[in-house]
Amino acid sequence: MDIPSLTTAQMIEVDRLMIEAYGIDLLQMMENAGRDLADLAGRLLGGSAKGHGIAVLCGRGNNGGGGMAAARHLHNRGARVHLTRLTGPLKAAPAHQWHSLQAIGIKDEPEFDLMQADLILDALIGYGLKGEPRPATSALIERANRSGTPILALDTPSGFDSDSGKAGLSVVRARATLTLALPKRGLVTAAAREYTGELFLGDISVPPELYQRMGIEVGSIFTKDSIIPIRE
Repeated sequence: MDIPSLTTAQMIEVDRLMIEAYGIDLLQMMENAGRDLADLAGRLLGGSAKGHGIAVLCGRGNNGGGGMAAARHLHNRGARVHLTRLTGPLKAAPAHQWHSLQAIGIKDEPEFDLMQADLILDALIGYGLKGEPRPATSALIERANRSGTPILALDTPSGFDSDSGKAGLSVVRARATLTLALPKRGLVTAAAREYTGELFLGDISVPPELYQRMGIEVGSIFTKDSIIPIRE
């Protein structure tokens, strides 16, 4: 299947049009991303997340909000969820997700031993990374890499520039990556495999008319599943 890739600027435009032209708001996209991430986590754990310990690392932005949505879905499916989030103020949509998690009793566990998890979800930084991660983020990235626990990254491995395809000084080395909407250009390079691992694409409900409006031809790529492999 011939699936086009997007630059960061194009992905920003996709997000803008989703909200302003098609009335699909950020929380809807975040919910779709979180559900897809939870689904893929279950698949990587042998078909079900039930009974498994899953560490979820969340940043303060929208990528972190997607991780929080996944944490809720995984909790509902019987996983033992251990969430660690970067401290500081949250944007509106992630704050909404965090409120929901607190209501069901999921707490921030900054000292959780990542070696005790069966899977780590990396939702620290999304496609908008510019420069190197901040020190607190880099510290979490290094903790995750050192743990030896398999990592599933949301949208792009944290610390990896999904536009240029270059890795920063501190970058997650994922067992698998679930990118969203369409693959980011830097993720489909041969050099990216070292950081992305297996690459999957998740459906966040972008209508084909939106891509046509941007001059991008995209067929019905999610006819059989909301998650499809790009590179295994």
